[in-house]
Amino acid sequence: MSEMTNDDLILLQEYARRGSEEAFAALVSRYINLVYSVALRSVRDPHLAEEITQAVFIILARKSGSLGPKTILAGWLCRTARYTSANALTIQRRRQRREQEAYMESILHEAVNESALDETWNQIAPLLNGAMEHLGHKDHDALVLRFFEGRNFKEVGAALGASEDAAKMRVNRALEKLRKFFAKRGVSSTTAIIAGTISANAIQAAPVALVKTVTAVSLAKGAAASGSTLTLIKGALKIMAWTQAKTTVVCSVAVILAAGTTTVAIRQSRQIRPPSFNPNDFTATTYPTISAPPDVIQMETNFYGHPSNYTFPISPVQSCSIDGLLNQCMEVSGWRYLMDKEVAAGSVNFGCPRAFNGQEWVTAFENALQASTPEWWDSKKKGFRKENLVLIRYPEQKTVLVLPKDKAAKYQ
Repeated sequence: MSEMTNDDLILLQEYARRGSEEAFAALVSRYINLVYSVALRSVRDPHLAEEITQAVFIILARKSGSLGPKTILAGWLCRTARYTSANALTIQRRRQRREQEAYMESILHEAVNESALDETWNQIAPLLNGAMEHLGHKDHDALVLRFFEGRNFKEVGAALGASEDAAKMRVNRALEKLRKFFAKRGVSSTTAIIAGTISANAIQAAPVALVKTVTAVSLAKGAAASGSTLTLIKGALKIMAWTQAKTTVVCSVAVILAAGTTTVAIRQSRQIRPPSFNPNDFTATTYPTISAPPDVIQMETNFYGHPSNYTFPISPVQSCSIDGLLNQCMEVSGWRYLMDKEVAAGSVNFGCPRAFNGQEWVTAFENALQASTPEWWDSKKKGFRKENLVLIRYPEQKTVLVLPKDKAAKYQ
């Protein structure tokens, strides 16, 4: 891991565990230009780009405890900015469809009388976010580090856990993928020109005052944000959750889960009266609540309404966010999961050795929580804790408690 990435992790942990405003402000200052530039390319509106930038850092503040040490923060912020921008454009199109279409048309057809690099930038800029979205995670993060962040190949390789030569090969292959993407859309260029053009133009400076505004609003986790900003946040989180469910990629720390998982029975509470737990003592799973474009709504209807018809593809074993994937379990099964608050910020090894339907996937992930030694931060011991969890099911309430063994006894 590179010095840069390790420093990001330290700052995130400082904020997540101790609420350090200085640590979060440092991350905002470091990456605000990156986030603002992605947003600006997507929406072509500086004021809306500022609002998107605020939303992205509020999301970072909310998710700071669940981002693992293998996360490339620059890449994560890039993707989150695109999700938020996509949601912003959807809202904007519903409100002023004709004006937006006319504006984009004028941008795409404006006369360009600049140098060759400037001409190439004007051609690829409207396509760049879409091209980046088509790349795999490692290719995407390699290009962000190399051309958006200006890192050398040694630093890129260290961040990706690869050698300098391997990083160079990955960047070159990713550039070739961009070239083919642009060529299919009528933009003919070379990988060298594309690389130089992106390096020279991809990052635009955000307004100076935006750093202070974003830091203040994000530290409050959106409490003082405008209604439209909160709508952007909800929409972006929904898109992110759907994307994670589709690709089964919710990465943090690498651990190993055996492919042939032994079924572990969930303990079922024999209820004579309603359970005596207080939901406010736990972190609860949630459904997405924001509207989305028709095509996304259709996908969500198929997924959440008929989970047995949705197939989760084969995926490598990797460490996954407990909170993030339990949200997906809720969306598939309809059961609510109440997690111990420290456990919710932890991770567990999980992967799909074969294609699973919705219920198989839920069962496999519940088994992983009970057999694959999840890891989370124990605030009392001030260290990481690794042990299997206890799941207690309340059928009448369609609720499952997810607890460490020492906290589960009072509910059994």
